[in-house]
Amino acid sequence: MEFVPGPAVHRVLCADCGTPIVPNSANLCVACLRNTVDITEGIPKQSSVSFCRNCERFLSPPQSWTLARPESQELLAICLKRLKGLKTVRLTEAHFIWTEPHSKRLRVSLTIQKEVLTSTILEQIFEIEYLVQHGQCPDCTKLAAKNTWKALVQVRQKVSHKRTFLYLEQLILKHGTQKDTISVKEVRDGLDFFYSQRSHAIKMVEFLAGVVPVRSKGSEQLLSTDTHSGTANYKFTYSVEIVPICKDDLVCIPPKQARQLSNISPLTICTRVGNSFQLLDPATLQTCEISAQVYWRAPFASLATVTDLVEFTILDVEPSGTVRGKWVSADAQVAMSGAFKSHGSYDDQDAIMDHESSSVSTQIFHTRTHLGAILQPGDTALGYHHLSNANFNSDDFSSLPSSRIPDIILVKKTYPNRRKKNKTRNWKLRSIAKEAGEEGETGAGRGVVGRMGGRDQKKVEEDYELFLRDLEEDPELRGTVNLYAAKDTKMRDATDGARKKGGQYGMDVDEMDTSNTTVANVDQQDAEEETDFPTVKLEELLEEFDEMTLGDSEGS
Repeated sequence: MEFVPGPAVHRVLCADCGTPIVPNSANLCVACLRNTVDITEGIPKQSSVSFCRNCERFLSPPQSWTLARPESQELLAICLKRLKGLKTVRLTEAHFIWTEPHSKRLRVSLTIQKEVLTSTILEQIFEIEYLVQHGQCPDCTKLAAKNTWKALVQVRQKVSHKRTFLYLEQLILKHGTQKDTISVKEVRDGLDFFYSQRSHAIKMVEFLAGVVPVRSKGSEQLLSTDTHSGTANYKFTYSVEIVPICKDDLVCIPPKQARQLSNISPLTICTRVGNSFQLLDPATLQTCEISAQVYWRAPFASLATVTDLVEFTILDVEPSGTVRGKWVSADAQVAMSGAFKSHGSYDDQDAIMDHESSSVSTQIFHTRTHLGAILQPGDTALGYHHLSNANFNSDDFSSLPSSRIPDIILVKKTYPNRRKKNKTRNWKLRSIAKEAGEEGETGAGRGVVGRMGGRDQKKVEEDYELFLRDLEEDPELRGTVNLYAAKDTKMRDATDGARKKGGQYGMDVDEMDTSNTTVANVDQQDAEEETDFPTVKLEELLEEFDEMTLGDSEGS
């Protein structure tokens, strides 16, 4: 094959430096052309962006404030809007150059093109440095100046505990609904959320209606009006009332409404609460869903709550064969916890049954339960007792025939032996630490629930512990909130220390130097611990971020 040379490339000398180049209209090489013409002329090499430290938003010209993460596309768009002269050139590429987070500087690399001569396009890469100037947006300025709020959401639930609001706080944090809230204030039966805009309050009301059964109504108050321009200034208040029925409550449905709900037994327990709540008949495993609209047509209260639950020891369990979802019907024989404890003096080696001096009933109860899948003989369960002899302030309960009222209703399984060890949990929760008068989106307090203190502080701590136990024992409930891995978690050892506490109110007792007895006691405690105690798996936990300014609520 014969070699055919390509066409000759004619070259000329550069008019400035004399370098051979391909002929062009300027007869200049690229280096000399850049020295002659600067296409970045008119574009400032330094600029500034405004940043609000309270709400962490950047000023997007001319007046809007935008939430943008570092080195994001939103922040890059804000930086480019601050530049003048980009309309005369063609922008082909823009990206951030890494800088120290505390340097208060942003560096952006730009690649632009511009036609300098006829059919001659010059491309140039240059860098622009932005100074981050801290300031306050108008919303945060009103907050710092103690300006009045414009919209208020009052959330109330007429119950004796705070567990609903503890759960509601976690839902708000998971969905990020607290970002527009100016402040949160705790009141007697609930929380007050303050907002600077009416739309933010409406958004919160819609969120609450989607996660809990509520009813709401709004009102407005005229503050001032301008007769010349026809404008007026209003304050808006939204009242949100949550259904006063919680998980594990004993409920008596009105007979007329029970017949409408597939003729379910009126005496039920609440098993789940979402935007509606679910009631279950433990004897037949029949369930019904009651929405907020249906409930508020004919409201009814719960007969008993979790504070009225009593511990029972399971003596025998025999499944009856009925299965519905995770519930399995079973016939159980139970007795009150501690009914068959042995009582004797220290000198008596043989423990005897002291029926006369025993303070608890040794009666054995027969009941039908929905917990046949998880209960075993020897387990401990919580339930409502002596219902046939109970005197509730309810006309619906009084109208029930005695044949339809069981003596015992078991609600859930409990783990008293593991609870006595008081082991530190390996997870924790976040909390909204925001209160009227605090600067910034969040503070460093325990949370919005329990801020009032006083006589109710101990009750709030008990409710918080019950809420943590519900999260441990209910995987479905854990799936609706965010759990974070706790740092430096150390398990408490029963053998540590030379002095031990004798129970919650016991006095300090010197530990005897009997290592064999101590080891035997520890082994006995380990043997008594429930093997099916629910644990939170590591894959369910989220990593903690240091930049999050949220108060820590330790799960311990």
